Amino acid sequence: MNFAKLTIAAAALTFGLGAHAAEPSPQPSVVIVHGAFADGSDWAKVIPLLQAKGVRVTAVQNPLTSLDDDVAAAKRAIDAAPGKVVLVGHSWGGTVITQAGANSKVASLVYVAAFAPDAGQAVSDLGKAYPAPAGVAHIQPDAAGYLRLTDEGMSRYFAQDLPASQTSVMAATQGPIAAKAFGEKVSVAAWKTKPSWYVVAASDHMIQPALQRDFAKQINARVTEVKASHVPQQSQPASVAAVILDAVQNSR
Repeated sequence: MNFAKLTIAAAALTFGLGAHAAEPSPQPSVVIVHGAFADGSDWAKVIPLLQAKGVRVTAVQNPLTSLDDDVAAAKRAIDAAPGKVVLVGHSWGGTVITQAGANSKVASLVYVAAFAPDAGQAVSDLGKAYPAPAGVAHIQPDAAGYLRLTDEGMSRYFAQDLPASQTSVMAATQGPIAAKAFGEKVSVAAWKTKPSWYVVAASDHMIQPALQRDFAKQINARVTEVKASHVPQQSQPASVAAVILDAVQNSR
């Protein structure tokens, strides 16, 4: 018996040098769900930072016609993404990921200045114990039952930490949302079974920062707080990207 060959073979198995050595788990993909009064380009500053780290990213284009329609759009993106998924939602998008995140491919959730309802709750049920944020007065309905944000609302309350040249484009390209969507209840709360991260926007005039902190506590999230408007993904993209990357690294 050749003991030298046996010793080499045993060492190869022990130290992973054989053909069946364990390989690291593939990096999860990221699927991002935008909020009301926006579209997927709202994440144009964060996406390159994630891609630079080799992360596969998809920004969903929500129809904003109903909760079910937005959840269906998110589900298509989740199903098409390779491997596990870190599901990210901003503002209204937090409501969407709360339901869409029940998908078995979703490993974790990241809420960015977002609603985080419980099962059976709608956005209209949330925040009643808090003073109305100033930006809400600048949401206007149209004749078709859709809600838009005024130019002043965009520049002074939605994205007050961005230059006027940018907020004017955001106002022109915003996605109106069906008013009925805010009254539609989520059927499941994915955060009850999935690890969650939350970015609190401390200078938010659309969702009260105190309410955001309470959402984060309710869902037992890892919390990062930034001094930013309602769109930290635009004013502090590196900070938001760092939170998403942390979720990616902890969701393998």
